[in-house]
Amino acid sequence: MIVTFALLLASAGVIYLSCESFVNGVEWLGRRLEISQTATGTILAAFGTALPESVVTLVATAFSDHDAQKQIGIGAALGGPLALSTVAYAIVGVCLLIYGQRLGRGRRAFVEVDGSRLARDQMWFLGIFVFKIALGLVAFSIKPWLGWAFLAAYAGYFWTEMKGGGGDAEGELEPLSIRPRDQTPHLGWILLQTVAATVVIFFASRLFVGQLEAVGPWLGISPQLTALLLSPIATELPETMNALIWVRQGKERLALANISGAMMIQATIPTAFGLFFTPWMLDAPLLVAAAVTSLSICGLFLAFSRGAVGGLALAQVGWLYGVFCLGAIAVR
Repeated sequence: MIVTFALLLASAGVIYLSCESFVNGVEWLGRRLEISQTATGTILAAFGTALPESVVTLVATAFSDHDAQKQIGIGAALGGPLALSTVAYAIVGVCLLIYGQRLGRGRRAFVEVDGSRLARDQMWFLGIFVFKIALGLVAFSIKPWLGWAFLAAYAGYFWTEMKGGGGDAEGELEPLSIRPRDQTPHLGWILLQTVAATVVIFFASRLFVGQLEAVGPWLGISPQLTALLLSPIATELPETMNALIWVRQGKERLALANISGAMMIQATIPTAFGLFFTPWMLDAPLLVAAAVTSLSICGLFLAFSRGAVGGLALAQVGWLYGVFCLGAIAVR
């Protein structure tokens, strides 16, 4: 177990350092492609960190002959949004409270946000999420074809984000890490840094998840319950690290946009894979996850609708993950 915990800490450290490089590269990529800063967070950053998880879900559902592996894939499609809507937003809130005074946000760490945009994202997500949960309660022959509807929903979100304005940019853009002396680095260097960081994040995340799954039996938790309770936190670690880094840099709106965009990916693409390759029937623990996620989204919608959100309000949604853990253990 000493080796397992050492690998856990080492992989988490590698993920953090890689995310430092990733957020730097993706900001430069957004500038060179003339994409708004908000779309950089909701599309580029979210896609880069959520793509590896979507690939893992695809492998688990499409290329596994074991029902247990397919169930883990379904669990990932539910666990990802749960972890993002509770733990990731809560960490942003805690970071705001820690760095708020230094960043001039006041003791309660209130920040101005694009409330209408973020609230709209929560409603987009909730509508898609409720639909996919409803599909998990019934069985019918054309269900797999509805996977295309989820891909179309993300395509619509992508188009809306790319054509929308991004408001004023936050903070200063730091020099590209691998070319710190270049005032305007070549696109090739930007892509190299961003892609390399994404690859390292992917493999470090796989190592982190593997070690976390090894901890489950040591704690007396079944593999399925470990996958549902602990793995989502591990797989959403890159998005959480990105948010932490951007909050530390005073780019809170970019951090919130990254989580919001990642949630839209998690609500659609893994779900489409689940519908294509599994019966997509949800058991009791997954329904508990769905209920807690929906409750968190409703709270976030109310918070963002006000146009300004405080660190304490965001930190509060973290408690809901604890509610989920207790509920999942009770109904397993």
